[in-house]
Amino acid sequence: MKAVMIIFNQTLRDKIEFILDRLEIRGFTWWNEVQGRGSETGEPRMGTHTWPEQNSAALVVIPADRVDALLESIRKLDALNEEIGVRAFVWTVERSY
Repeated sequence: MKAVMIIFNQTLRDKIEFILDRLEIRGFTWWNEVQGRGSETGEPRMGTHTWPEQNSAALVVIPADRVDALLESIRKLDALNEEIGVRAFVWTVERSY
């Protein structure tokens, strides 16, 4: 199993939900207000007067053989929305119950 964390501008919420639905990824955990800044070119998303936008994050745990399809969908979404940005990070889930 793999855990995939997706960090994205809140304006992309519907598109992220669409991707999860299309790939039949039912289970997820969602955080609505996530602050941060991209490591290279990303604008800060801090929910402040100066940087008012915010990100959201979703965490999904899926079989390893489904990760590539999810990452490819995220990559395509990012290519269409470069100025907004979306990133995904993958971890190995060693155990769960």
